[in-house]
Amino acid sequence: MMQSLRNLQFRRVYSLGRSKADYCIAMYVLENDLSVSRLGITVSKKIGNSVVRSRVKRIIKEAFRLHEIAFAPGYDIVIVARRAARNKKSTDMEVSLLKLGKKLGIVKGNG
Repeated sequence: MMQSLRNLQFRRVYSLGRSKADYCIAMYVLENDLSVSRLGITVSKKIGNSVVRSRVKRIIKEAFRLHEIAFAPGYDIVIVARRAARNKKSTDMEVSLLKLGKKLGIVKGNG
């Protein structure tokens, strides 16, 4: 079950965690002491207006939900959307999430 992160937890992940990025998103991860992973999503105003930002957040959240079982439990994960994310479909976001998760060693198997 996914939980969301608060501001202090975001900052902790940024400062102590590992990160990888591609053209679409940047992913920061840090182990937590819980049995579940927590997801945080950041979409700045540079991406677009509130409608566009909300759409990007929904797509990222759904892509993670669909593949949540592939991600190892016990991590705080922060996803930062980049400008290219504005035009991406959910399948593109799924590919980015899984690829970065594998690079960071938190995705098991084929995803």
